[in-house]
Amino acid sequence: MKALFVLNDPPYGTERCYNGLRLAHALLKNDLAAEVTVFLMADAVVAARKGQKTPDGYYNMERMLKRVVTAKGHVLLCGTCMDARGMTAEDMMEGARRSTMDELAAATVSADKVLVF
Repeated sequence: MKALFVLNDPPYGTERCYNGLRLAHALLKNDLAAEVTVFLMADAVVAARKGQKTPDGYYNMERMLKRVVTAKGHVLLCGTCMDARGMTAEDMMEGARRSTMDELAAATVSADKVLVF
């Protein structure tokens, strides 16, 4: 199954990104053939900023996204959203990459499931 997760909310302050990534991790764990793409847009692009430091015991979006990449998933960031937030390629964590709305459209068409958080 091909699953596309579209995350919109900021990485901290709400739990939408957190819960979306928890579901992505569970899918990757329970279906070894699953293909997962996480598309970050709006304030969610900040979730892929490298070097995040969170208090002990608190979730860390960078680490959660790395788990997706490690499981052969894809982490894509809306380029327009990055620009609006002053985020550059140098700010992104390893394994994530800048993307476009055309690529999101293609991923949406090819996905079996699209989940929006």
